[in-house]
Amino acid sequence: MERTWMIYGANGYTGELIARTAVEQGLKPILAGRNLERIHSLANELGLESRVFSLKEQNQIELGLVGINLVLHCAGPFSITSAPMIEGCLAVGADYLDITGEIGVFEHTHAFEQANRAIETGVVLCSGVGFDVIPTDCVALKLKELLPNATHLSLGFDSDSGISPGTFKTMIQGLSSPSAERQDGVITKVSLGKKSRTIDFGRGPRTAMTIPWGDISTAYHTTGIANIDTWVPMSTYKIIGARSMNLIRPILATSFVQKTLLKWVDRSISGPDEEVRKNSPAYIWGEARNAAGEKRTVRIKTANVYSLTAFGALAVVTRLLNADVPGGSYTPASLFGSELIEELPGSGKFQVF
Repeated sequence: MERTWMIYGANGYTGELIARTAVEQGLKPILAGRNLERIHSLANELGLESRVFSLKEQNQIELGLVGINLVLHCAGPFSITSAPMIEGCLAVGADYLDITGEIGVFEHTHAFEQANRAIETGVVLCSGVGFDVIPTDCVALKLKELLPNATHLSLGFDSDSGISPGTFKTMIQGLSSPSAERQDGVITKVSLGKKSRTIDFGRGPRTAMTIPWGDISTAYHTTGIANIDTWVPMSTYKIIGARSMNLIRPILATSFVQKTLLKWVDRSISGPDEEVRKNSPAYIWGEARNAAGEKRTVRIKTANVYSLTAFGALAVVTRLLNADVPGGSYTPASLFGSELIEELPGSGKFQVF
């Protein structure tokens, strides 16, 4: 019997992109979200079923998920919306996927309580089935395969992809927090811009600095490597600016500043159009080393950040709908292997050094 699945948050930039891509691929998700007018309008345009419900009350979530076998959750901020949707999925027995990049959400998904309940109910929980974190997660697993005794893992990406409103809002909310890395198995807060180095992500050496990317959580669950940091290219001037942010973090955390910046996003940010997406690939890099000083480096070129999120999320959806996967908490690479990224549209093959 055909399994029924839902995109929740289909009215957002990325959710709508995934919905349109799904229809292009011949898929028929149910579209859902909190905005009645926008959800019904998009569903009517695409010829799909729709449902409208909020995530504020658990009984409403469970009613909204009646008959659903899998949810692709695209409604941020995930730090607020993920936990109640996971609870709903566990209650009705629906597999849960999301496109978050937030470390706290990953840690919640993989926490013992959620993982144990997912095993007991036969529900698959997998956060990060978009650009956050499919490509870097697959690189992490590839490096683990190449260097099984690795003790340190560095991951990063370089892209001129533009930014969606939802991603921008998540970044604003993160302005009040320091950076992070994993040290001896423990997620540790560090000063933003504290570490810098030169990295060739795939289009020449560039100065880079560490950021609190989701792999600080997920790569540990995928590989078991105890020391992990994550990197993006950044000019020396901007690294100095990032370090100065540590001094004004309390101001950035105030309710007034946060609300002002979030309103500005609503007025000013619309997300990259199709032309930008077609002409701005992403370059993914990873490096592992062991206690003896041996190193392995992996690079791969992929589609644009947002295009990859649509392709990746739908690849995981279709595979999971057609597979018999035991319940539990997973990462994308632990579900479908390091080769998952190579099989997505716009991706090249791993380059190993």
